[in-house]
Amino acid sequence: MSVPQSLLAILDQGACYGYQLRAEHERRTGAEQPLNVGQIYRTLERLERDGLVARGEPDAQGHIYWSITPAGSAAVAEWFASPAPRARTGKEDVAAKVVLAASLPGVDVDDVLAGQRRSSESELTRVRDELGAAERVGALPRTLVLAARREALEAEVRWLDHAAAVIARHPDHALAMALAIQRPRRGRPPRP
Repeated sequence: MSVPQSLLAILDQGACYGYQLRAEHERRTGAEQPLNVGQIYRTLERLERDGLVARGEPDAQGHIYWSITPAGSAAVAEWFASPAPRARTGKEDVAAKVVLAASLPGVDVDDVLAGQRRSSESELTRVRDELGAAERVGALPRTLVLAARREALEAEVRWLDHAAAVIARHPDHALAMALAIQRPRRGRPPRP
């Protein structure tokens, strides 16, 4: 999730100070890790520099309230109207690791697959337990975040099973490759 955009979205509801933004972000997003307050203030300063928020005067307790500008409200509307970008994490990293292991002579890809599957299943068990606890107390934002994580982990385990089956059909390690003899020229890939 984009921290700047999520803070802007919260500020679009009304002015907040830093710790209040942190609490609102956690409450509304079900975040696994609370935002660092220093990160919030650095982000607010960047948003101020970009003309998306304005810093208010300190109140009697010393809280500095930040408010959104019209440009910030427009940025929030644009963010909500656009699909979220796909992150290059999770399953893609797992796929890259498995394919690399399968392409390298001397790497036991079955061990790589088994180790990753154990790790994914362990994490899946943890997430399922945490999801059950969140559902019991009615923590809707946290429930939705954990349900998404559960779905991703279940898909990852299915993909690992698929990869193991595909690799098992090639016991001669048809995926294994030696280093290319032809060296690429200054950043250009070699021609086939």
